[in-house]
Amino acid sequence: MAKKKAESKQDAELQLQPLGDRVVVEREESEETTAGGIVLPDTAKKRPARGTVVSVGQGRLLDDGMRAAMQVKVGDRVIFSSYAGDEFKVGDRELVLLREDDILAVVE
Repeated sequence: MAKKKAESKQDAELQLQPLGDRVVVEREESEETTAGGIVLPDTAKKRPARGTVVSVGQGRLLDDGMRAAMQVKVGDRVIFSSYAGDEFKVGDRELVLLREDDILAVVE
């Protein structure tokens, strides 16, 4: 039975390797209260357009067969288009798969 628990833990920590110029980002949590102290319900919260890069692809394939270097790396905090990419869950983590072009800036 302990072996079964270990397998499910490994499934939750699944490693993702995006293809091409795609990036996996873990979206930051949205604010739950306003500056005035009003608690916001889930439907009123803005979708945060910030997150941390979890995994990156090998880069875009160029016409000459070479790959363009990725401008972001794992661990970078980024700002991206609010509605860009595809959202999915792995275990308890909510992730976004998007193209490198959808990333607007790296927060330093």
